[in-house]
Amino acid sequence: METFNYTVMSPDGKKITGVIEGYNQMDAASRLKESYPIVLQLEAAGEKGVIGNFLGSDIGGKKLNDKAFTLMCSQFAVILKSGIPISRTVRLIAQKMTDKTLKSVLNEVANDVETGRSLSASFAERGEGLFPLTFLESIRAGEEAGNLDTAFESVSEHYTKQVKMKGKVRGAMIYPTFVITLAVVVVIVLMVKVVPTFTAIFAEQGSQLPAITRSLIAISNFFRNNWLILLIVIAAIVIGIKVYGNTEKGRMNLAKLALRLPVLGEINVLSAASQFANTMTMMLGAGLPITKAVNITSRTLSNYYISTEVGKLSGELEVGKSLGRSLRESGCLPDILTDMVAVGEESGELEQTLRMTADYYDSELESATAAALAKLEPATLIFMGVVAGYIVIAIYVAMFSMYNGM
Repeated sequence: METFNYTVMSPDGKKITGVIEGYNQMDAASRLKESYPIVLQLEAAGEKGVIGNFLGSDIGGKKLNDKAFTLMCSQFAVILKSGIPISRTVRLIAQKMTDKTLKSVLNEVANDVETGRSLSASFAERGEGLFPLTFLESIRAGEEAGNLDTAFESVSEHYTKQVKMKGKVRGAMIYPTFVITLAVVVVIVLMVKVVPTFTAIFAEQGSQLPAITRSLIAISNFFRNNWLILLIVIAAIVIGIKVYGNTEKGRMNLAKLALRLPVLGEINVLSAASQFANTMTMMLGAGLPITKAVNITSRTLSNYYISTEVGKLSGELEVGKSLGRSLRESGCLPDILTDMVAVGEESGELEQTLRMTADYYDSELESATAAALAKLEPATLIFMGVVAGYIVIAIYVAMFSMYNGM
């Protein structure tokens, strides 16, 4: 994708400037017009260079609290169904909101809505860069269709499912993370504290040490004498990958690599399929045309390669191709998903078919993640056992050799 600087006119007459990504200038313009009717200026961003992009990347900033966000959506759905006007609804939720970021945005949105501005336009401006694109588009479609409460209910269900999935993965990662951290700490303590103590004892004896013991001492000395160099090398590798990932070619290659990794590659593919099916279900349910739904879905996919490939499908759909055929030709998503999309289109039940497909891939993703973590735990324990066994054997062999020489 390319980066463009823009200047637009908001619905209330304010000039707004910013940066947006697009496959080309036309794509960037169409994205802007989804939120702002008047685009005053749009030009390619000046080349800062990959290092400049890295140093200028956002550090910190606003971050959306997932749980507070899903709670807000469910509150909107419940209160709007009770018949309370939208301006009063926003004010009520703002008063009860404990998350400071959302509370601030909601207060601004409440003021806008009370002056007659649409809820979706206010959320888009006041929460720029904070709210997911799928949320903003669903609310806009709900306003246009006159079923805003249903739109919030759909959004709430979608993001509640996402939060639960994240929570399961996070919970499953706690034990392996603890074990790996413990393993690293144990190895560092053994190499920096324990081994040097025995090395001093062996040096006093002056006898010839076994090869395994000499290798252990050499490794320990290397880590003790070169720890700063090792830290610099690791930092340089991390920064190098980050800088490379900020280039178009690097970002694309890293995204493709992520899909080919052992074990993790399968998880990344399943995750992309789940994201596609879930987001398309919500967008079609909100009443968006399939071309726009695909365009928005492409921007929510976490893998850059798949996001780019799906983004290209909008042009094919506009010239009359079916989504199933376009997906099959791109080959960026699993065959099962492609076949289900084709069946849904032929039967006229694409939304329902995608909903079932999303449930299938959510289940597959959960199972694949659990299986990967199940493999990680014994692998970590085996690694700890091998390292600890190597150190113990190297020390004991040297001690027996010393006793035999006395």
